[in-house]
Amino acid sequence: MLPLVAVVTSIEGTTTPPSFIRDVLVPFVRERLAGFLLAHADEPEVAGHLAEVRRLVPGQPELQTLLHWLARDTRIAPLTALQGMVWRDGYGEGGLAGAVYPDVPPVLRRWSAAGLRLYGFSHGSAEAQRLIFGHSAAGDLSRLFSGFFDTGVGSKREPDSFSRLAIGMGLPPAEVAYLSDIEAELDAAATAGMRTCQLVRSGMGTPASAQHPNAADFARVAARLGLARAAP
Repeated sequence: MLPLVAVVTSIEGTTTPPSFIRDVLVPFVRERLAGFLLAHADEPEVAGHLAEVRRLVPGQPELQTLLHWLARDTRIAPLTALQGMVWRDGYGEGGLAGAVYPDVPPVLRRWSAAGLRLYGFSHGSAEAQRLIFGHSAAGDLSRLFSGFFDTGVGSKREPDSFSRLAIGMGLPPAEVAYLSDIEAELDAAATAGMRTCQLVRSGMGTPASAQHPNAADFARVAARLGLARAAP
């Protein structure tokens, strides 16, 4: 078996409590989006995303469409991008701080120090991931990562998406491990040839998969994946 060179981690439910997304980040966008668009609608990047909203839902005010998507947790590119911009302002102003489970930072630091390449893969934009880790209570963890991927590469439940990740990293899939709490995502990663580990955190109600190794926290992931050199 080839040694692992990289670890790709999902975010929500894996490194970050879902409650932070649901109860902090989403309401923050809902409250700030109108003002953000009013202040920035003429900027080329924002204008481009608004044009895409109009293309997708013609004849409706852009804000109405965006809030409709937000309320239904619709994973669609212009909303994802604009959310990231609103959050960037929030982190910059000190109104937001990224949330990660307490077991995550020390293990990420050990893995990085051991030479493992770290990546994020989320429904949220690459920028949103970078902001969560860059403004965490444990300090700037984004510097530990070699990169962040979002669903611009494809669905997290499709093997081809993970094949594209491997190509983007310049690695054979067998040298990559994928961490997630969602079995269907792990199935897709395994089909693409990656090694997997499921995070089954206490109190989350996540059913343990019979098809993938599982661990209760990041401290136990190292043993499950044979990362003794990067273990506590």
